[in-house]
Amino acid sequence: MRIRTEIAVPAALALALLAPAGAASASSAAPALPTCRESGLKVAASASGQPETLRVSVTNHSRQACVVDRIPTVVFGDLDGPALPVPEGDSGPFRLPAGGSGYAAVRTLDPAATELRVVDRLTVAGDPSHRGRTFDAAALGAPDGVRVWEPVTTWWHRSSAAADATLDRYTD
Repeated sequence: MRIRTEIAVPAALALALLAPAGAASASSAAPALPTCRESGLKVAASASGQPETLRVSVTNHSRQACVVDRIPTVVFGDLDGPALPVPEGDSGPFRLPAGGSGYAAVRTLDPAATELRVVDRLTVAGDPSHRGRTFDAAALGAPDGVRVWEPVTTWWHRSSAAADATLDRYTD
């Protein structure tokens, strides 16, 4: 079906006149950044020096800014579901400039846990649309396996210190 120009232009003009004062037009809004390509990211995980706590990071090695989900995806062995975010929240974009990194802290075992599972690996992804990178427990300083019960992860932060502080705030 063909759109008639004389109808479309007045409709667009009417919408512009009805918009609240100061509202940005669609043409002046910043374009949304694309999701980072997995091949352009480096994902890392390591022991943190704190019991039952790991640090994870994602670095954008592409030449352009892009986004990952603000909640890292951390899955333990064959256990169901990823670590839950602290603070609670929904998915959203986390901007990674070219060469930029994001850092998160992961608590694998609730100190009050009366049960636990032990896994030989965990997988970390910068975005849930990615497959992620798998790390074996021994490489994470846990040669007998990573102990897991009700794991949580912080959102991505600009520094590992900020991620550690957030984990401390929400898990104490």
